[in-house]
Amino acid sequence: MASSSGSGSTGSLSAAAAAAAAAAAGGAEGEELRALMEQRRAKRMLSNRESARRSRMRKQRHLDDLAAQAAHLRRENAHVSAALGITARGLLAVDAENAVLRTQAAELSARLGSLQDIIACMNATASTNTATAAAVALTVAAAAAATDPLLGGFDGASFDDMFRSSPEMFMFQPC
Repeated sequence: MASSSGSGSTGSLSAAAAAAAAAAAGGAEGEELRALMEQRRAKRMLSNRESARRSRMRKQRHLDDLAAQAAHLRRENAHVSAALGITARGLLAVDAENAVLRTQAAELSARLGSLQDIIACMNATASTNTATAAAVALTVAAAAAATDPLLGGFDGASFDDMFRSSPEMFMFQPC
């Protein structure tokens, strides 16, 4: 009776040879030897069953661990997916706000350019009007003093005061 298990196989072979030799030598010893071999065989079977049971338990624990890990990863994936959705919506909102702000900045820049053009035109007009008004006042004062005895007391300072009190009367607008 040879055994295929790894542990005790050499012992089984020598026991089988001893059993054959004992059977030839005597009946009582052969019976005792068969009982011993049957006991060893039963012990190996029990050991193999225990080993298989432990192996199945390890396999089941491993499967349970993998199932728990898969559930944990699914939950984590759901959280990450939700966070990604929130971030994507936030990005779209920021992009929309950025586009509005860029449009407003371009509009305000255009307005600023227009206002700067208006101010430049007003400055040019004001300096031209001031110079023109001063020249006219001097000319009028000189002409009045030279030709009209009634206007002889009218000087440039009086005309300048009159110009400053109502400049719209002397506005010249080339723009």
